[in-house]
Amino acid sequence: MAKAPVPGRAKTRLAGVAGAEGAADLAAAALLDTLEAAATAFPPGRRVLALDGDLAAARRGRELAAAAQGWQVVPQAGQGFADRLVEGHRQAHRLAGGPVVQVGMDTPQLCPVLLGDLAEAAHRHGGPVLGPADDGGWWVLVTTDARQAAVLADVPMSRADTGRLTAAALAAAGHPALEAATARDVDLPDDAEAVAALAPGTRFAAAWRELASASGTLSGPTSTGAAP
Repeated sequence: MAKAPVPGRAKTRLAGVAGAEGAADLAAAALLDTLEAAATAFPPGRRVLALDGDLAAARRGRELAAAAQGWQVVPQAGQGFADRLVEGHRQAHRLAGGPVVQVGMDTPQLCPVLLGDLAEAAHRHGGPVLGPADDGGWWVLVTTDARQAAVLADVPMSRADTGRLTAAALAAAGHPALEAATARDVDLPDDAEAVAALAPGTRFAAAWRELASASGTLSGPTSTGAAP
């Protein structure tokens, strides 16, 4: 699930420090990192990009279009974000089969091994896997059947209790979820700095360092640890 990184539409909560174009550059870098990790974990035919917007109008649009080669790209559909998530799972199961490992573009620190492990865990469990986010939401939902994602339509999104409510809704529908490792979404400047420090070898970290250097107002990542 991704939004085309168009200035003014992508990562708007970072625009206060990065500006609209800088925020879109960070979003583009995060999406490129995510596409690369997923493409390493899963072969062509097993990758679906549910896209909101047009890559032709996006920052790094040509690079993103090249990275999306080998993906089945479908437009996001639905009235709200929850509906788009449900439809995204339905489309992915229809086009690529399951398990479906659904992530967004907010976790550029992801590594291919983790994505593959999540799919295998769902296969062994015979049901969903849900990864909580530090902010109370969730960063990954793995489904083994599209009907499991239908519960999302009744879960309020983008709240501090979205993760808990999603787990409860899955359990109430007879699909108790395994819990995956917690991860940090990039929503705010503190998140961006922490994730860039965690994965300094990513495009996202490079974009953050460039932004910090240009602005002189952000400290940027200082970690020298290896990227995941």
